[in-house]
Amino acid sequence: MTHRRTAIFSLIAAGMLWGSSVPLSKLSIGWLGPGWLTVGRFALAAPVLAFVSRRHLRAAWHPRVIAVGALGFGGVIVLQNLGIAHTSVTHAAVLVGAMPVMVAVFTAVLGHSRPVGREWIGYAVASGGIVLVAGSGGGGATPWGDLLVLTSVVFSAVFIVLQPKVLDGRDPAAVTAVQFIAGAVVAVPFALLLQGAPSAPAHWAPVGAFVALAFAGTLLPFWLFAHGQSKVPAQLAGVFVNIEPVVGTAIGWIAFADPMSFSQLFGALSVIAGIALTALPRTPRLLAPIGRAWDEHVYIQERILASHRLL
Repeated sequence: MTHRRTAIFSLIAAGMLWGSSVPLSKLSIGWLGPGWLTVGRFALAAPVLAFVSRRHLRAAWHPRVIAVGALGFGGVIVLQNLGIAHTSVTHAAVLVGAMPVMVAVFTAVLGHSRPVGREWIGYAVASGGIVLVAGSGGGGATPWGDLLVLTSVVFSAVFIVLQPKVLDGRDPAAVTAVQFIAGAVVAVPFALLLQGAPSAPAHWAPVGAFVALAFAGTLLPFWLFAHGQSKVPAQLAGVFVNIEPVVGTAIGWIAFADPMSFSQLFGALSVIAGIALTALPRTPRLLAPIGRAWDEHVYIQERILASHRLL
């Protein structure tokens, strides 16, 4: 239970930090563009995490770790950045909200785990909350941008399902550092092909947003999520991704003066309720005292019957 609580706290922190990634990406993308933004955020974060986990780095240099990182970091973030550039943040939030359900379906199909009824209810409540949070809409959305974001969500769900085997027996920080490097390397050809060489920034605002994205929106959340995912099943880890759009919307309310509606506030509470339903232990620990009392009651009744037979 202690390991589970630590993992849950790590996943919550990762989801909250990821909530800053979309606003920070929006601020940075005007300078670096989708491809170079992916390369830069991982290239800046990887050395720091590699130094922290240097004692375990050799064990993390494995073809499976590199391949999964290239897909989950390089491929997913390039597609996500391209989608964000061609759609609204709110449309992206609706699509990201489908990820936990995709993870649950993939794990069930592969036979890794079968969610119970309460967990399916939790997925549905959280997904419905995401729709309410994003219900105010947003300008600049296109079908092409939505498709790119949806594709990144599918790949991200595959990444979450594959990641537990990659993390098994390895240090999460070292694995994340290697996968950051793989993601940056994979993103370089896309950046060169789509954008050419990066240009110098016109002012310092996007530079500050980029640095914040590299550390607060990349290094810490991916590290925390890897730590949490090494302790809990993939479908449970996936549901905490739903925190990201809720926090991102809250940042929009506070920092960008976006209008807040009652439906959005209710949706945020629904996401929290859905996550709570999914995160509860499958074993009925809260009912254990009742179960023990019932067992004692049955034992006493059996003893009384046995004494009557002797009489």
